[in-house]
Amino acid sequence: MIWRAVLLWMENQTSVIPLKQPIVFELQGFDVQPGNGPFLFLLALLAYIAVLLGNGVVICVIMTDKNLHRPMFVMICHLMVCDLLGATMVLPRLMMDLLTGLRKIAYIPAIVQAFCAHTYGAAMLTVLAVMAYDRYVAVCEPLRYHSIMTSARLHSCCAVAWIVALLLIAVLFSFHMNVPLCGHIIPLTYCSNRGILNLACIPTPVSDIYGLAMTWTLSTVTFIVIAFSYIRILSVSFKQGRTNSSIRSKAFQTCAPHIVVYVLFQIASLIVIVSYRFPSLSQNIKKFFSILIFIFPPIINPIIYGLVSKDLRVSFIKHFSNRVRNKT
Repeated sequence: MIWRAVLLWMENQTSVIPLKQPIVFELQGFDVQPGNGPFLFLLALLAYIAVLLGNGVVICVIMTDKNLHRPMFVMICHLMVCDLLGATMVLPRLMMDLLTGLRKIAYIPAIVQAFCAHTYGAAMLTVLAVMAYDRYVAVCEPLRYHSIMTSARLHSCCAVAWIVALLLIAVLFSFHMNVPLCGHIIPLTYCSNRGILNLACIPTPVSDIYGLAMTWTLSTVTFIVIAFSYIRILSVSFKQGRTNSSIRSKAFQTCAPHIVVYVLFQIASLIVIVSYRFPSLSQNIKKFFSILIFIFPPIINPIIYGLVSKDLRVSFIKHFSNRVRNKT
């Protein structure tokens, strides 16, 4: 008992000694049974290929088809870029872990991964809010749409969406400066702001308060913008649909994908939050839910837009047919 108490005291003393650069973190990752790593690596690789192909094809089709150089499709491009950012920051690192078992990551790459992962979440909300505003103008002000949503305003809206997300996350990570770290084990499959600051030698109340306030404010403001836009769209489309049913169906066709994408993203986020409220869940399940937000929406989003958007679908089939015809 005495030796155990002495060892515990020594561990407590060493645990408060700040680490010196270069700091190398260790991600806990999944608890994989021997021999299962290559199979899980293959699943992660297939998921990443699906993300790259789906989002890459949508971006390429929109960029090459001048008929799709319209505000709605330009914003879809930004959404696809956001999907690629989130998946690329998490899946390749996870695949390396599953294949090689190497879970160490240096301080700067860890900060970059965490910064991009949080930017993905913030930019997804801001881009979807801008898309909702665009659809609101298109349906509620159809005669003034082209004068309101000019090319300059379109690119300004997209730029603002990214700048807001980047600034909010940049301020969040500014709290990492001069914070001494006393641990190196991150109990996740990827680096996050909270995962790194949990290793701090001192409390970080300012970062905690800002993080909660930023998350709540961003989620609330974007929800209000999206909800207001689509409630107005539904109201206008129902009124106009009494005399012309095609107007109502067209409004639903253009707005449904955005609503579905937003709901799916919020569901994935909610699953991550709720999973940590159940201590009985295994750590592997919690870790899987924590990366679900970086896998599920990026795979589903291009499928949703490809199936619902007739213009995008027709353009893809035309480009694919031309490629096959040229090869033959």
